[in-house]
Amino acid sequence: MATSYRIAEAAALLGVSDDTVRRWVDSGRLPARRDAAGPTVVEGAELARLATQLREAPEPGTTPSSARNRLAGIVTHVVRDTVMAQVEIQAGPFRVVSLMSREAADELGLEPGVRAVATVKATQVSIDVP
Repeated sequence: MATSYRIAEAAALLGVSDDTVRRWVDSGRLPARRDAAGPTVVEGAELARLATQLREAPEPGTTPSSARNRLAGIVTHVVRDTVMAQVEIQAGPFRVVSLMSREAADELGLEPGVRAVATVKATQVSIDVP
Protein backbone atom coordinates (compact mmCIF):
# COMPACT_ATOMS: atom_id res chain seq x y z
CA MET A 1 0.00 0.00 0.00
CA ALA A 2 1.59 3.27 -1.13
CA THR A 3 1.39 6.16 1.30
CA SER A 4 1.29 9.75 0.14
CA TYR A 5 1.29 13.01 2.07
CA ARG A 6 -0.05 16.47 1.38
CA ILE A 7 2.41 19.36 1.47
CA ALA A 8 1.46 20.39 5.03
CA GLU A 9 1.78 16.80 6.29
CA ALA A 10 5.18 16.40 4.60
CA ALA A 11 6.35 19.69 6.14
CA ALA A 12 5.27 18.59 9.62
CA LEU A 13 7.08 15.25 9.26
CA LEU A 14 10.28 16.96 8.12
CA GLY A 15 10.07 19.77 10.67
CA VAL A 16 10.08 22.52 8.02
CA SER A 17 7.53 25.02 6.70
CA ASP A 18 4.98 24.33 3.98
CA ASP A 19 6.76 26.94 1.84
CA THR A 20 10.07 25.08 2.16
CA VAL A 21 8.45 21.86 0.94
CA ARG A 22 6.83 23.75 -1.96
CA ARG A 23 10.25 25.20 -2.93
CA TRP A 24 11.76 21.71 -2.84
CA VAL A 25 8.94 20.42 -5.05
CA ASP A 26 9.31 23.35 -7.48
CA SER A 27 13.08 22.85 -7.71
CA GLY A 28 12.75 19.09 -8.25
CA ARG A 29 14.49 18.19 -5.00
CA LEU A 30 11.30 16.47 -3.80
CA PRO A 31 9.22 14.73 -6.47
CA ALA A 32 5.48 15.28 -6.11
CA ARG A 33 2.34 14.86 -8.15
CA ARG A 34 -0.94 16.64 -8.38
CA ASP A 35 -4.08 14.57 -8.72
CA ALA A 36 -6.78 15.85 -11.07
CA ALA A 37 -8.26 18.86 -9.25
CA GLY A 38 -6.71 17.55 -6.03
CA PRO A 39 -3.89 18.62 -3.76
CA THR A 40 -0.21 18.15 -4.47
CA VAL A 41 1.04 15.00 -2.78
CA VAL A 42 4.44 13.49 -2.05
CA GLU A 43 4.97 9.73 -2.02
CA GLY A 44 6.06 8.37 1.35
CA ALA A 45 9.15 6.70 -0.10
CA GLU A 46 10.34 10.01 -1.59
CA LEU A 47 9.69 11.78 1.70
CA ALA A 48 11.70 9.13 3.55
CA ARG A 49 14.57 9.51 1.06
CA LEU A 50 14.69 13.27 1.62
CA ALA A 51 14.40 12.90 5.40
CA THR A 52 17.45 10.64 5.33
CA GLN A 53 19.39 13.21 3.29
CA LEU A 54 18.42 16.01 5.69
CA ARG A 55 19.59 14.26 8.80
CA GLU A 56 22.52 16.11 10.27
CA ALA A 57 25.95 14.56 10.04
CA PRO A 58 28.04 14.64 13.21
CA GLU A 59 30.17 17.74 13.65
CA PRO A 60 33.68 17.34 12.24
CA GLY A 61 36.15 16.35 14.92
CA THR A 62 33.54 14.85 17.26
CA THR A 63 34.22 11.56 18.94
CA PRO A 64 32.87 8.63 16.91
CA SER A 65 29.94 6.90 18.56
CA SER A 66 27.69 3.94 17.87
CA ALA A 67 24.70 6.08 18.89
CA ARG A 68 22.99 7.34 15.74
CA ASN A 69 20.03 9.13 17.28
CA ARG A 70 21.23 12.72 17.68
CA LEU A 71 18.62 15.39 18.30
CA ALA A 72 20.01 18.92 17.99
CA GLY A 73 18.07 21.56 19.88
CA ILE A 74 18.05 24.24 22.53
CA VAL A 75 17.98 23.87 26.31
CA THR A 76 14.64 25.15 27.58
CA HIS A 77 14.74 24.30 31.29
CA VAL A 78 17.27 23.09 33.87
CA VAL A 79 16.48 22.02 37.44
CA ARG A 80 19.45 21.31 39.72
CA ASP A 81 19.63 19.92 43.22
CA THR A 82 22.75 19.04 45.18
CA VAL A 83 23.48 15.84 43.24
CA MET A 84 21.36 15.64 40.05
CA ALA A 85 20.09 17.88 37.25
CA GLN A 86 17.05 17.55 34.99
CA VAL A 87 17.68 19.12 31.59
CA GLU A 88 14.96 19.72 28.98
CA ILE A 89 15.83 20.25 25.32
CA GLN A 90 13.45 21.24 22.54
CA ALA A 91 14.70 19.52 19.39
CA GLY A 92 12.36 20.52 16.58
CA PRO A 93 8.94 19.24 17.60
CA PHE A 94 10.45 16.91 20.20
CA ARG A 95 10.90 17.58 23.92
CA VAL A 96 13.77 15.55 25.34
CA VAL A 97 14.36 15.28 29.09
CA SER A 98 17.64 14.02 30.50
CA LEU A 99 18.67 13.27 34.06
CA MET A 100 22.37 13.67 34.75
CA SER A 101 24.73 14.54 37.54
CA ARG A 102 24.74 18.18 38.56
CA GLU A 103 28.49 18.14 37.98
CA ALA A 104 27.99 17.13 34.31
CA ALA A 105 25.35 19.83 33.76
CA ASP A 106 27.63 22.43 35.34
CA GLU A 107 30.68 21.33 33.30
CA LEU A 108 28.63 21.54 30.08
CA GLY A 109 27.28 24.97 31.06
CA LEU A 110 23.70 23.84 30.47
CA GLU A 111 21.29 26.74 30.92
CA PRO A 112 18.15 27.83 29.04
CA GLY A 113 19.13 29.15 25.62
CA VAL A 114 22.24 26.98 25.18
CA ARG A 115 22.44 24.85 22.02
CA ALA A 116 22.77 21.16 22.83
CA VAL A 117 22.51 17.75 21.21
CA ALA A 118 20.68 14.87 22.89
CA THR A 119 22.19 11.53 21.91
CA VAL A 120 19.91 8.56 22.48
CA LYS A 121 21.11 4.98 22.69
CA ALA A 122 18.64 2.31 23.74
CA THR A 123 18.41 -1.45 23.56
CA GLN A 124 14.69 -1.26 22.87
CA VAL A 125 12.66 1.43 21.12
CA SER A 126 8.88 1.23 20.75
CA ILE A 127 7.24 2.66 17.66
CA ASP A 128 3.52 3.36 17.34
CA VAL A 129 1.57 4.16 14.19
CA PRO A 130 -1.02 6.92 14.63
